[in-house]
Amino acid sequence: MPAHQSRSPIRSVKGMVAAAHPLAAAAGAAMLDSGGNAFDAVVATAAALNVAEPYMSGLLGLGMATCWVQSEGRIRTLDFQTPVPKRFPIDTIGKVATTDGPLAGGTPGSLAGWSTLLETYGRKSLAEALAPAITLASDGVPISNFYLDMLAAVANRSMSEEWRRLYAFNGSARAGLVLRQPELAETLAGIAANGSGTLYGGALGRKLSEHLASLGGCIGLDDLEAVQPVWEQPLHAEYRGLSVHVPPPPAESFQFLLTLRLLAETDFGKLDHLGVDHLDRVFRAIRLAAELRIRRNRSTPDAIQDLLSEASIAPLRDRLTDGSPIWGRTEQHGSGPLVTGPSLKEHTTSFSAMDADGNAVCITQSLGSPWGSGTAIPGTGLCLNNFMNWGDLAPDSPNFLKPGERYAMCLAPSVSLSNGVPVLCLGTPGSYGIPQTQSQAMVHYAGYGLDLQAALDAPRGRLWDGHKVALESRVAPDVVEALNSRRHEVALMGPYSWSAGGMQAVARDPQSGSFAGAADPRRDGAAVAATR
Repeated sequence: MPAHQSRSPIRSVKGMVAAAHPLAAAAGAAMLDSGGNAFDAVVATAAALNVAEPYMSGLLGLGMATCWVQSEGRIRTLDFQTPVPKRFPIDTIGKVATTDGPLAGGTPGSLAGWSTLLETYGRKSLAEALAPAITLASDGVPISNFYLDMLAAVANRSMSEEWRRLYAFNGSARAGLVLRQPELAETLAGIAANGSGTLYGGALGRKLSEHLASLGGCIGLDDLEAVQPVWEQPLHAEYRGLSVHVPPPPAESFQFLLTLRLLAETDFGKLDHLGVDHLDRVFRAIRLAAELRIRRNRSTPDAIQDLLSEASIAPLRDRLTDGSPIWGRTEQHGSGPLVTGPSLKEHTTSFSAMDADGNAVCITQSLGSPWGSGTAIPGTGLCLNNFMNWGDLAPDSPNFLKPGERYAMCLAPSVSLSNGVPVLCLGTPGSYGIPQTQSQAMVHYAGYGLDLQAALDAPRGRLWDGHKVALESRVAPDVVEALNSRRHEVALMGPYSWSAGGMQAVARDPQSGSFAGAADPRRDGAAVAATR
């Protein structure tokens, strides 16, 4: 591989933030420049993303974080995905009602997660971390062509009238128009002044629960008051000198680790990059790992760690090269999220930060579909998520939605170590494509030695149930033909398709300590360096 492979990563010695919107990454970098650490930076970034890409995430969403805590010399994960609302009508609800409207939402956990990160490891107050987002909401954010794509994605959905007032520009949206959100600025200012309790039992929480109740929703003030993010020990797996860490069950991120373990013995240096053997091997591993994830959903962390062992994985590796077609599920045990193609599913955001002190944080958070359930809460500038669409309504599913209980989600924020030192934060949106596309990027990065930006730029595929693969069109035609001959039913999509994720990554050189940041060209992302 040549030394210069594509546009270069952003490099720095002071710290780095990579996020799905440049203004949000800049907000995080500003926290580093003002004396904050990586935990302060990711919270400032998270809040700014609520403003700059409101279709992807927000404080009425959910998420997970994977963190290297330098002062403690360990990795921890924080799960701020809440249990199913206590009064969720599992016996009567249909799948359509879990996509749009007041019953589609899970109890909001993001604000609790941000607050917990700050309170446990940050240097800044919640008010300081929210300040950049408040300014952005007041001053406004120019919308992009990607924002227009998101509007098109929800054109046939049942979005609320309040949503239309806030985000739709009366049907005349174009790139460059400024999205101003004064009500959101006021909401964030109230939280800055009064703390996260304003949502979890206070005035904002009452406004949310009362409005949802008026529409037939089920999230009550008691659900909000019970929100408590959970610190957990991560799962881990080794891949080409990296020890890759992700959240444990009920998170479904272990599919990412299973794929890497299946590919751990493959010498990609002997396979042409983006050739048929490379892609065939990776796609087979993804299908095997997805089926294992569906069957072992909600297993204990110890059981999954055992599944990742060499004794469990080695017998499966023969399937990577035996030539027989692999049919498999890639989504859920029963009926997956109700979709009309990827437009309702691939909407999440991931962002990462590393600081000069050695801390590293990767967060993946979401509203579910674009603007979540489409239910905007009047007077707040906020939209409710639709995470009930990601659980199963089928009682025989391991991921059956039981009121009051945790359920599984496919978010997979990762932090990788080399010789006990954090060297890579990597995460992506993409629903059940998350563990697929992160695996492909890791093969580009660690298997083929591409630099960080080139690894994110390289063509990727999105696998679907059965044999279907949606593949970016930059793969050579003869390779596509050969993949089809091996029973991968390939359908080409655009050269850079957001249905193949929207990855953000920060790396640290273990010898020099310098940072590299990379952002996915498939969305509006950017990496921004700290300078002080």
